[in-house]
Amino acid sequence: MAGSAPGGGRPLIITEDPLLLDDLLRLCAAAGAEPHVRHTVPEQGGAAGVIGAGGEARNAGWESAPLVLVGDDAARRVRGAPRRAGVFLVGRDLDDPHVWQRAVEIGAEEVLRLPDAESRLVDRIADVVEGAGRPALAVGVIGGSGGAGASTLACALAVRAARAGERTILIDGDPLGGGMDVLLGGESAEGLRWPDFAASRGRVGAGALEESLPELHDLRVLSWDRGDRVAVPPAAIRSVVAAARRRGGVVVVDLPRRVDEPVAEVLAQLDLVLMVVPGELRSVAAAGRVAAGVRMVARDVRVVVRGRCPGGLDPESVAGLLGAPLAGEVPVEVGLPGRVAEGEPPGAQGKGALARFCDGFWQRALGSAQGVPA
Repeated sequence: MAGSAPGGGRPLIITEDPLLLDDLLRLCAAAGAEPHVRHTVPEQGGAAGVIGAGGEARNAGWESAPLVLVGDDAARRVRGAPRRAGVFLVGRDLDDPHVWQRAVEIGAEEVLRLPDAESRLVDRIADVVEGAGRPALAVGVIGGSGGAGASTLACALAVRAARAGERTILIDGDPLGGGMDVLLGGESAEGLRWPDFAASRGRVGAGALEESLPELHDLRVLSWDRGDRVAVPPAAIRSVVAAARRRGGVVVVDLPRRVDEPVAEVLAQLDLVLMVVPGELRSVAAAGRVAAGVRMVARDVRVVVRGRCPGGLDPESVAGLLGAPLAGEVPVEVGLPGRVAEGEPPGAQGKGALARFCDGFWQRALGSAQGVPA
C-alpha cells in the first residue's frame, strides 16, 4: 500500500473546501500517497473531523505528519498550531493579495497555487512516499584534455564509495565513450540503459530507477547500450539524475568534455565537479577551455592532477593556472591498465595511489557537515 511506504509518510490535508480537497486527493494519488484528511488541526480537533482517504476515522497528528497541506480556507483555523517544517498553504485563487500574510501566520514554507503548482506539489508528496531525506552527494568527473583518465577516476570513486558502504549510483554521461558498464566488466548485465529512459517525462521514481539498473561491484550503473541511439532529451536526463540523487548516498557522473544542453542539465545538479588534468602545459591549456564551459553551469569546480611529465608542472601550478582549487594528485599507477583489461575495475583493490586518493576524497567529502569540504 502507498500509505505504508518507507517514508513513514502519509501527508496530512486540512481543508473543508470540497473542490480543493478533490484536487489534493488527485495529486496525492498521482504521487502514490494515501493522505489523512482533517478539517482542523488534530490536537485541537480531537478524533472528530479525522477522515481517511476511504472515509474512516484515523489517528493522524499535526506534528507527526511528514507533510501538511493546509487549504487556504483552513488557514485561520490552524493559526495557533505549533510551528513545524513541511507546512504548505495551498489555494486556488491566483489573485488573492493576502495569501502571503496567512502563510506567515501559520509558518508555511511556501504558498502553492493550483493548478500552476501541481507538478511541484506532486514532487513534494512523492518525496514523502519515497522517504526522501538528504539528497545524494553528486560528483561529476570530467577530463581537462583527451586521455586524462576521467572515466577511470569516476569508476574508481564509485567503486570505493560502494566498498565503504555508501549507496552508490555511477552514471555514464558520455554517449560516445566506451561505456562505464564495460569498464566495470558488466556490458552484458541485465538492466536498463540510457535509451530506455529517453521517453521519460516528469518525475522518475527513485526506487524504481535504482532497482532497474544493473548492479555491478555493489553499485548501480546507468550506462549506454551498444545501439545507435546516442541522444536522450534534456528533460529526461534532468528527471533521471534528480531521481538518482533523491534517496541519498553518492552519485558519480562521468562527463564528456563538451558542454551541450544535456550535459548542462547534469552539471546543474552536481555538488562538485572534479576536472582531471595531466601535469603538462598543453593539457592545462586544453583544460582551460573545458573549465570555461563547465563554470557557466557548475557551482564548484576543482582540479585533480593526474601524473606528471618529466619537467612538467607541479599540482599547485596546474590548479593556479586554471584558477581552481586543487582537489589532489593521482600519480600514474603501474599495472592498472593490465588489471582493467583482465576485468578488474579501477579502485577494486584497496591499495594503490588511485584507491588512496578516492578513499581520502570520500572521507573528507562525506565527513563534512555540508557534504563537500572547502
